[in-house]
Amino acid sequence: MSAAADLKPADGPVLRAQPEVGILRLTLNRPKAYNSLSTGMMAALQAELDAAKADRSVKAVIIAANGPGFCAGHDLKEVRANPGRQNYEALFRQCSMLMQSIVALPQPVIAQVHGVASAAGCQLVASCDLAVAADTARFATPGVNIGLFCSTPMVALSRNVSRKHAMEMLLTGDLLPAARAAEIGLVNRVVPESALSETALALAGQIAAKSPLTVKIGKEAFYRQLDMPLAQAYDYASRVMTENMLARDAEEGIDAFIEKRDPKWEGR
Repeated sequence: MSAAADLKPADGPVLRAQPEVGILRLTLNRPKAYNSLSTGMMAALQAELDAAKADRSVKAVIIAANGPGFCAGHDLKEVRANPGRQNYEALFRQCSMLMQSIVALPQPVIAQVHGVASAAGCQLVASCDLAVAADTARFATPGVNIGLFCSTPMVALSRNVSRKHAMEMLLTGDLLPAARAAEIGLVNRVVPESALSETALALAGQIAAKSPLTVKIGKEAFYRQLDMPLAQAYDYASRVMTENMLARDAEEGIDAFIEKRDPKWEGR
């Protein structure tokens, strides 16, 4: 399957963007292919995230999916139809850039997961800042079963769960139930599938009500300090807090707390 053919599937656009008040919902829409990440799908996601980055009206992003499952990983039919080192390098470079864009996005990104999230689909969940899963959802990095170790999904997975849990998923390829995924830290909340969309939207709405500047500062600082030595992390975080304290929203938030009223955020 070529990327060009993928842009006009029978089910409509490969990605549906639905703006709501302060929230952008992006829905993967290749249901017959279990929302596998074709090059066209990844390009569409990248374009929406790039646009959201500069859109002050977007305070949080939800990535959901249409059809029986969240995402089955890369489109293996497309991969086999376009063999060769250069094509493989371009594919994994595109995917890696997409995952890093989610982490670098100023707004928090929430994965809304139902069905199966496997391989690069599990990577997508792990790359999001938060994840809400249906109690029937399952997660896996099964590349080892087909002779292709999930090396790029490993990057995001190993930054969410402990080494031994990550290695067990990577080496066995077993499907992990949602409850177990929550236990090891891959997802935040597990709810009945009937409440999945409502729960994700409520979580996004709760975040969207905060100061967008504060959330942006905090998200960037969280990821930057992770790989720093302890003393360096505290030095960096202290500088971030100082700059944050000088922001208008911090002044407003503290004054509102003291005066027992709701703050009025200005995003500056």
